[in-house]
Amino acid sequence: MSGEMDLDQIFAEMDAAANRAERTLDGRLGSIYRELRGLSPEQINDITPDTRDQKEYERLIALVQQATDQNMDQAQLVDRIREMGGVAQKIARRVSSLASLV
Repeated sequence: MSGEMDLDQIFAEMDAAANRAERTLDGRLGSIYRELRGLSPEQINDITPDTRDQKEYERLIALVQQATDQNMDQAQLVDRIREMGGVAQKIARRVSSLASLV
């Protein structure tokens, strides 16, 4: 029985993540989100070959989603990316609308 509850929880979390991604795509930061999600693993590896930095990429994606949820503007998002540090900034520079801002 606990296996079913765990599976239900997994599906609920997947639905919540899908809904959050949809809101982000539909929001004003949607183009940034699409460009970030469009980066291939090879492109990320070219930016930063340290495999631990993949986590920083995922954190950047989460930040864009959070920025959408909190109705941040682009300037606030850029400030947060700068706070994340060098790896996040290098990744963000691959997004055309952020490249000259970070």
